[in-house]
Amino acid sequence: MNDDFVLDVERIRAQARQRMEAGARTPALKVDPEKVIALLNDVVATEIVCWTRYTRHAISAVGIDRAQVAAEFTEHAGQELQHALWAAERISQLGGNPDFDPGTLAQRAHTDYTAPAPKDLQQMLRDNLLAERIVIESYQEIVRWLGDRDPTTRRLLEKILEEEEEHADDILDLLDS
Repeated sequence: MNDDFVLDVERIRAQARQRMEAGARTPALKVDPEKVIALLNDVVATEIVCWTRYTRHAISAVGIDRAQVAAEFTEHAGQELQHALWAAERISQLGGNPDFDPGTLAQRAHTDYTAPAPKDLQQMLRDNLLAERIVIESYQEIVRWLGDRDPTTRRLLEKILEEEEEHADDILDLLDS
């Protein structure tokens, strides 16, 4: 078996010239980009709903543990918004249009927007932990579906997943304290 690596730069250059209008979409993309765009638009909606829930909870939190919990919610909110922006950028790279339509965000999101009584920090923590678990499991399924057919989107979702798992761990720590 010959394991020497040979890169055919001339072939790659010719293909790139022929398909310049495709932007980041190369022949290596082995999945329907429209399906990926639709999934990513659901990710955008999910992350925006999570951002609004965390932001609302950070502002609404009261009580003795308010400062610590609100700080955690604020940090998570910022990361959720960043996730939405990363997904939107990937949609654009794939030739799609990110869907930020407020009228459909809640229907497309994997999680719910919850607004418990402001004094119930424990319920806020449970609501956010539940949302994180839903996001983790749904994004893991998307990653499995993508496999090697779109490694860039898969790596993006894995990066988001890593932060979502940290969020779940942070919230569990706060619930246990």
